[in-house]
Amino acid sequence: MSGLPLNKSSLKQERSRLTTYSRFLPSLDLKRRQLTMELHRAQEELGQFDAAIRRLEASSRDVLALAGSVDMKLGGLVKVRDVEIAEENVVGVRLPRLGSVDIAITDYSTLAKPFWVDSLIDKLHATLEARAQRTVARRRVRKLKQAVLKVTQRVNLFEKVLIPEAEENIKQIQIHLADAERAAVVRSKITKAKRRKSSRSA
Repeated sequence: MSGLPLNKSSLKQERSRLTTYSRFLPSLDLKRRQLTMELHRAQEELGQFDAAIRRLEASSRDVLALAGSVDMKLGGLVKVRDVEIAEENVVGVRLPRLGSVDIAITDYSTLAKPFWVDSLIDKLHATLEARAQRTVARRRVRKLKQAVLKVTQRVNLFEKVLIPEAEENIKQIQIHLADAERAAVVRSKITKAKRRKSSRSA
């Protein structure tokens, strides 16, 4: 309110501001709701990857116990060679998406290795792939949280600051203009009364 001109021009500007804010708020709020839904989906997906990794690690324990019971080098049999991360635009936010995971399996002699090595390799392969998916899912969740926070702050700015401020300004200007109009009417009546009195006494 400080320094706000209490005139018709200012009233027009404040009404224009209010119209603009009121027009933008619904689209901002829609974006916030869409991003919030996307965040919930991403968090669920992250939870699924966490659960899948726990299951794979649990099912690998028996095989790993066998691996520990023999004098055999198994390190380096399975390793991630490359991870391709793509991007997608979701409600105006650029989010990472797993493109592909290139997992290398070192050649080994099936005759020289025990029968359970194949099963171990399958489980390691699946675990490495799930970990790559989880890493990307974590980044996705982090970016979505930031986006939801940012758009929520903008919604709050419009909803709790800019719109109420414009409404209050309009109210104050209207009160001032109405008071000024009443005062002008009163002055006019007083002036007319004085003129009448003056003309009678003349």
